[in-house]
Amino acid sequence: MTNEKSTLSKKLLTRVLSVYFILTVIVTAGQIVTEYVNAKSHIAGELQTLKNTFSTSLTRAMWELNMAQAKSIAVGLMELPIVEGVQIRDENGQYIADLGRTSEQPNSPIIKGVVQDHVGGTFGYSFPLIFEFSGRTSLVGDVALYSSAQIIFSRIEVGIFFLIGNAIIKTAFLVFLFMSAFRTMLTNPLNELRQQISDFDIDDLESSKLHLNVPDKNEFTLLEQAYNGLIDGMADFQKRLNGAQAELQDANRLLDDHNISLEQEVAKKTATLSKIMLDLEQQKDELIVNQRELRQENENRQFIEDELRKRNNELASSMDTLQLAKDQLVESERMASLGGLVAGIAHDVNTPLGVGVTATSFLQERLNTLEKAYQEKTLTGSTMNTFLSDAQQTITLLTNNLNRASNLISSFKQVAVDQASEAEREINLKEYLNEIIQSLAPSLKKTQHVINISCPDSVVIVCAPGMLAQIFTNMVMNSIIHGFEDMSKGTIDIKVTQQPETLTIDYSDNGKGLPQDSLAKHFDAFYTTRRGKGGSGLGTHIMYNLVTQTLKGDIEVFSEPGKGLQYVLTIPLHSQR
Repeated sequence: MTNEKSTLSKKLLTRVLSVYFILTVIVTAGQIVTEYVNAKSHIAGELQTLKNTFSTSLTRAMWELNMAQAKSIAVGLMELPIVEGVQIRDENGQYIADLGRTSEQPNSPIIKGVVQDHVGGTFGYSFPLIFEFSGRTSLVGDVALYSSAQIIFSRIEVGIFFLIGNAIIKTAFLVFLFMSAFRTMLTNPLNELRQQISDFDIDDLESSKLHLNVPDKNEFTLLEQAYNGLIDGMADFQKRLNGAQAELQDANRLLDDHNISLEQEVAKKTATLSKIMLDLEQQKDELIVNQRELRQENENRQFIEDELRKRNNELASSMDTLQLAKDQLVESERMASLGGLVAGIAHDVNTPLGVGVTATSFLQERLNTLEKAYQEKTLTGSTMNTFLSDAQQTITLLTNNLNRASNLISSFKQVAVDQASEAEREINLKEYLNEIIQSLAPSLKKTQHVINISCPDSVVIVCAPGMLAQIFTNMVMNSIIHGFEDMSKGTIDIKVTQQPETLTIDYSDNGKGLPQDSLAKHFDAFYTTRRGKGGSGLGTHIMYNLVTQTLKGDIEVFSEPGKGLQYVLTIPLHSQR
C-alpha cells in the first residue's frame, strides 16, 4: 500500500500551501516595511516642522551669543516625544549643546537641510541657522535633531499586530478550505481508483472494470472510460489470440518441411561462403594495418592542434594584458595633464591671494588704530581722513587682486571640469579657446611665446568640451616643449573656419619642425622624440583618438625641419545656431 504521506494529493496540497505561506510572509513583511517607512517619513516631516518652529528664535539667540537661551531651547526640544537627541553648533563647528542620543557631525557647518541615517538605529535632520540682517545673510551655526527606530516601532506597533493577526486568520481559513476540497475532489477518488485497480483479475475481465463514485464528470470519469475501454480491448484480443494459436500450429508443420529442404541448400552454400570468408579475413588484416597507421597520424595531428591551441591562448592572454596596460597609460597621461594644469593655476592664484591677505592685515591694523583713538577721544579730522584714504587704497588693491584670482579660478574650473568629464554641452568656440589658453598661462608667463586666435564670434557647437581642452592642451604643450625647445620667442596661430556641415581648425607654430621619418610615426602610441627625458609618446596618440573616434572627425599633420608644424582638424558640426 502506498504511504499516505507520499500521495499525490498530499504533495500537491503541501506545495500549494507552502507557496501561499511564503507569499503571505512576503506580503506581510512588505506591509510592515511600508508602515515603517511611512512612519519614518512622518517623523522626518515633524522634525522639519520643528525647524520652522524653533529656527527663528534659535538663530536670534546664536546671533546675540545668548548660549544659555540656545541650551534652554535644546532642553525644551528634548522634551518632545519624537526627539531623542539635539546638537547645536556655532559657525566654527563648536558644540553649544549635545543632548541625548547623537552622532558625530562633520567639521564643516551644514549648508542645507538633510535627513541622514546613523549607526545605532538613529537618524537625524540637520539644518543651518542663517541670520538675515540688512539684506545680508550670515551662517551662525547649525542644528541636528535626532530620532530613532524605537520611536517608529512604538507608532506602528498596533498596525504590525493587526497585519500579523490578519495574515494568521486568512492562512488558517484557507488551509481548512484547501484540505476539505482536496479530500473531496482528489484524495477520496484516488483511493477508490487504487483499490479497484488492485482487484484486477486477468481471468475475469468483465468484473475488473472500474465503477468510480464521483459527483460530476471530470478527469476521473475520462480515466474510468479509458480503462474500461482497455479491458474491452483485452477481451477482444484474447479471442483473436486463441484463433492465431491454431493457425500457428498449422504453420509450424509446414515450416518443418521447409527446414529440411533449407538445410540441404545451406550445406551447399556453406562451402562457397568458407572461401569468401578466407578472402574477407585477409582483407580484414590489411584494413587493421591501415587503421593503425591512420590512428597514429590522427594522434600526431591532435598533438599539433593542442600545441597550436595552447600557443593561441597564450597570445590572446598577452594581447589582453597589453591592451589593459595601454589603456592605463593613456588614462595616466590624461590625469598628468590635468595635474600640471592644477599646479600652474595654484601657483598663479597664490600671488593675488597673498596680496589680499596682506591688504586685509593692513586694513585691520588701521582700523584698530582708529578705534583706539576714538575710545581715548583723541580722534581728529586728519586721522579720519588718513584712515579713509588708506582704507580706500587697501579696498581697491584687495578688490583688484580678488577679481584677478576669481578670473583665474573661473577659467581653470571650467577647463578642469571639462577635462574630467565627457558630458556634451553647447559652447562658444572662441570663448572656450580663450579659457583654455588662459588656463595654460602658468606655462607661458615665463616665456615670450605668442598665441594668436582667429575665430568668428558666432561659432557655437555642441560637443564634449573636455575633448577639445585635451586636444588643444596637448598641441600647445607639444609646441612649447618640443617645437620651441631652443627658441626664446615662438608663435602659435589657431585659425577656425566654419562650413555648412563641418568645422576646420588650422593649428600651426614656427618651431623646429619634424623630419619625415618622425612625421610618419607622429600619431603612433608610445612614439616620442624625448625618450628618457620624461616623454611617453601618448600625447599625440590620445589627440588622434579623441578627434577620430570621440569627435568623429579627421586630423592631418604637416611639417618640415626648420619650418614648424601644422595640424588641420576637420570636425563635423553636431548642432549649430
